[in-house]
Amino acid sequence: MNTMQIMTVVGARPQFIKAAVVSRAIANANRLAPPVLIREDIVHTGQHYDYAMSQSFFEEMDIPKPVANLQVGSGRHGEVTGMMLAGLEREMVERRPDLVLVYGDTNSTLAGALAAVKLHIPVAHVEAGLRSFNMRAPEEVNRIITDRVATYLFCPSAVSQAHLAREGRTEGVYVVGDVMYDAARHYARKALPPQHEGPFAVASLHRAENTDDPQRLRRILSTLEQTPVPVCLPLHPRTRQVMQQEGLMVNGRVHLCEPFSYFEMLGYLQQCQFVITDSGGMQKEAFYFGKKCVTVRDETEWTELVEIGANRVVGTETAAILAAFEWALEPLSAMPKLYGSGMAGEAIVKALTSCWQSPDHSSPIIHKAS
Repeated sequence: MNTMQIMTVVGARPQFIKAAVVSRAIANANRLAPPVLIREDIVHTGQHYDYAMSQSFFEEMDIPKPVANLQVGSGRHGEVTGMMLAGLEREMVERRPDLVLVYGDTNSTLAGALAAVKLHIPVAHVEAGLRSFNMRAPEEVNRIITDRVATYLFCPSAVSQAHLAREGRTEGVYVVGDVMYDAARHYARKALPPQHEGPFAVASLHRAENTDDPQRLRRILSTLEQTPVPVCLPLHPRTRQVMQQEGLMVNGRVHLCEPFSYFEMLGYLQQCQFVITDSGGMQKEAFYFGKKCVTVRDETEWTELVEIGANRVVGTETAAILAAFEWALEPLSAMPKLYGSGMAGEAIVKALTSCWQSPDHSSPIIHKAS
């Protein structure tokens, strides 16, 4: 049987969720006696290194155990990306994958793409074509470079496809929908009930633009204390560290807790009044569960949600955030199918299988850098 060997590179919480969707689609396809059997090795960079942010996701969602964990951890962008590059190159030279699959916009995404392309291994990028047009954001840099070197680009929407077309990229581009929508649909029944009584909002703060600026973070936290309903804020390790270093405190209206597992977060999303976040993924997850989102950033890569009135991008000024809180209490009126039908994982596997069978397919050339 014709076999395709894939290496999946993950490192951060959202990537574990996305990888679970595609891994499940691969397993389902392999059970149907396909013309191409896909073998998958998962390599974990260790970008998210504690139990709640990493291992719990593999256990909950039955993701295949990684064949390697580089245990890179956190640090400066250049330092951790370089460590990832070196470790991933070793894994790719040893395991000789036919294709490297990367997700999203983290340093793990960039390192996986660069390590592969320098070894002449095709790269597939899931969540391709997203643009916030803020080149000061490391995620935007990671997206653009990864899209530039990838062979296959899997877009979540027609908007992301249009971004690529404007950049001159039309070949190897597939609009497959959002794998996070697949995950929300598939795992919703496993959601754990919130440990909170009465109406509440759920918040998430972790982006460097907010956590690396103590005054900005202080302003956001102070504004959360003025919400019309109590706020549940699971603390990302980076956010907790900054709060401890700067002595930032919140009143009883903001309930600080440990990072949620994915199933815990699903329960909070199902039951909350609205969402406050700087996360790209939670903007969509709020929409999938019919909740409005207040985004405490200066821009978003998910512009479709703003256009339909599901999301407001308000920056970090108190007055703008408070006004958005009142807006967010009103029910979400429209929920068009922006991101596919919940079958993105299957579409990705089908496209990769088709490409592997094409006459111009050839195995990658792997060499060590001179």
